[in-house]
Amino acid sequence: MARRCELTGKRVMTGNNVSHAHNKTRRRFLPNLQVTSVMSDALGEPVRMRLATQTLRTIEHKGGLDSYLLGTPDNRLTAEGRRIKRRIRKAAQRQAAA
Repeated sequence: MARRCELTGKRVMTGNNVSHAHNKTRRRFLPNLQVTSVMSDALGEPVRMRLATQTLRTIEHKGGLDSYLLGTPDNRLTAEGRRIKRRIRKAAQRQAAA
């Protein structure tokens, strides 16, 4: 399983460990990924995803998964994020029509 956030695409970064003597060795900075269920109001069900904790904070700040996805441009989302956004949009249209 890839170490990548399923909504934002945040992934492993690389850099250097720098000692006091200024020796540099390569290292990896891993994102803090958590498997979590985020409730979607339009779908009426929780969506289980592997998200970075920063993404979870942003979702809460924006007011929930639906408003986060609908307010985020498609080019900033992963393929899975665009797929869920499409499902939410369709469900919202069905609720508006009913």
